[in-house]
Amino acid sequence: MTRTAVLGVRHHGPGSARSVVAALDELRPAIVLIEGPSDADQLLRFVGHQDMTPPLALFAYDPKEPRTSAFWPFASFSPEWQALRWAADHEVPARFCDLPSGAFFDEPESKPGRELREDPIGMLAHAAGYDDPERWWDDVIESRLDGEPPFEALTEAMAELRDVTPSDARDDRREAFMRQAIRAALKESGGIVAVVCGAWHAPALAEPLGPASADVAVLRGLPRRRTTLSWVAWTHSRLAAASGYGAGVTSPGWYHHLFTAPDNVVARWLTKVAGVLRSHDLPVSSAHVIEATRLAEALAVLRGRPLAGLAEVSEATRAVLCEGNEAALTFVQRDLVVGELLGAVPADAPSVPLEADLRARARSLRLKIDPVDKPTTLDLRKDHDRAKSIFLHRLAGLGIGWGTIREDDVRGTGTFRETWTLRWRPELAVAIVDAALWGTTIAEAANAKLLDEARTATELRTATEAVEHALLADLTDALPEVLALVESKAAVDADVVRLMAAIPALVRAVRYGDVRGTDTASMSAVVDALMVRICAGLPAAVAALSDEASAAVRAAIDAVHRSLAVHARTAHGAESRERWIETLGRLVDRRDLHGLLAGRIVRLLTDAGVISHADAARRFAAHLSIGVVSADKAAWVEGFLAGSGLLLVHDHQLLAALDAWVMSLGADDFVSVLPLLRRTFGEFSTAELTNIADRVKHLTGGVPYQPEADQLDVQRAAGVVQTVAQILAGARL
Repeated sequence: MTRTAVLGVRHHGPGSARSVVAALDELRPAIVLIEGPSDADQLLRFVGHQDMTPPLALFAYDPKEPRTSAFWPFASFSPEWQALRWAADHEVPARFCDLPSGAFFDEPESKPGRELREDPIGMLAHAAGYDDPERWWDDVIESRLDGEPPFEALTEAMAELRDVTPSDARDDRREAFMRQAIRAALKESGGIVAVVCGAWHAPALAEPLGPASADVAVLRGLPRRRTTLSWVAWTHSRLAAASGYGAGVTSPGWYHHLFTAPDNVVARWLTKVAGVLRSHDLPVSSAHVIEATRLAEALAVLRGRPLAGLAEVSEATRAVLCEGNEAALTFVQRDLVVGELLGAVPADAPSVPLEADLRARARSLRLKIDPVDKPTTLDLRKDHDRAKSIFLHRLAGLGIGWGTIREDDVRGTGTFRETWTLRWRPELAVAIVDAALWGTTIAEAANAKLLDEARTATELRTATEAVEHALLADLTDALPEVLALVESKAAVDADVVRLMAAIPALVRAVRYGDVRGTDTASMSAVVDALMVRICAGLPAAVAALSDEASAAVRAAIDAVHRSLAVHARTAHGAESRERWIETLGRLVDRRDLHGLLAGRIVRLLTDAGVISHADAARRFAAHLSIGVVSADKAAWVEGFLAGSGLLLVHDHQLLAALDAWVMSLGADDFVSVLPLLRRTFGEFSTAELTNIADRVKHLTGGVPYQPEADQLDVQRAAGVVQTVAQILAGARL
């Protein structure tokens, strides 16, 4: 008598899940074995917990190397999960029967035939005449609402495929281990042992099992890596094949609906589609839903399908609900077909202490763990919002990227507002374990990691950014040591550009300290000391630079100039800014300066009021005069105008000089300087460009530019004139 019932399934298949539950109801096994890491049995006690909600995953990692990890995901429609739930509900022992998790980190290399093992369904679909494996599986298995269980037929089909496929060391070990687990279960109980596994393995696990000695030989030398396991929340998007998950499905949201909808599967689905479209302000009525349902069912009949599948409902959605709008269909694909359902794990399930602290802090701050993008604006003048900011900055420093801050809020001049986008991703479980090496609480771990980064920093800029992060994350215990490290590194760094790169982060740290009520006098002193060295070394650092080096120095000068405008508001900051302006003043008439730097320095001094607008216009015109290479002129213009075109809008002399120079360029010179000019004007806003164009139009007293008659090719221009006339006529309509 055969006491082993092997239920070969497709991972994450709702049809397989229904068939497994039906088979277990009929078999009433004494033990249920499930494909999964055998050392995770200790976690099965949580399967029936009321707070255990799929999608979720078993997570295994090496405590010594946390990045060495693996996941085993489960959805509500996964047959393995339904088998576990059946066992829990019927108080039947359940166990995982695959290799221990650590063995998967040291698997032998696969041999030819791996592609077939990864997609045996594709081979069967091809044999059945289908060009789409998903459609074949959907027709034969997933859309089955009743009928005989398919396990015997699938096992037979897989056996035929295995006969023409080379053996594989990894599969051989796994199947040998599973057979040993089956033998142990058969000895333990006199009843039926049900085995739920991937369909590919079913022929190798069916009785007769063969001699145990052969499997013992295969398992000899099995890697013994120690791992730690836990349950973690998962999402539908991470179950999707598009995420890179090897056993992923193309449409987890659709499969979830197939498994959970009690009846009227198509109508219920299209009603959900209508809800998604309405949430995006698209008009969809109940009549649309009815018509789309009829179309989907008609398509299924025409194609000989037992039930309208995803292809049919998608085509009906496109034609009726979206009226051919592909952008609207994208909303349905993202929000419903794939979806972003997030599972839940009980609070008392095993986890690293750092994760427990993270979740406790998130609850106390009322930050919801959610898998979709959620913009959050914080007012740092409010204690609760400031606490959220500190928490998110600490997580960011630990590499736990739950929140992403808008760059302008960090680099800009504002101080009281931060805009974050929060999105929880399952893979953050790895980041949490990785960060747990630094401590058991978020505060402790963030402090320890910050100090380590500052101590091991090879560049001054990295150390100064650590100071900034210490203020943002309120890691004031680490601040004295980090500041001391900055001073020691600055003392031995003679590179002026690297010294300048350190200034912005330090000034931002001073600014953040003011907002958070932190004493920043020591940081201000470091800024002032660095500025003395920068001003002393800058004249020598800017001599005879290449184009690339000049661009780097210009960016550094701009960053320092912006930072000092903020720093000047502090007690001693005004003195540093005055010293900086004096240094730039000594450089402005240097003839060995690259045009990019010469133009930029004139612009900065003009904005600071050191050079008058009339003097700036004179310098501008002089540099564009005859005797200077066109490329040098363009570089000077780029340096002077970069970032803002307001000067050209308000200064008629500057605009006239630039216009006259451009008009004077020959064909070759124009081609050579055009990229520089396009780069310069590309930085201007649309409003600035519009205003500049309007001012250019009036440079000749309101009379548009008219070329000489012999320069016009009337015949070539006729087509353009006709096209423009048609465009303007359409605009009037």
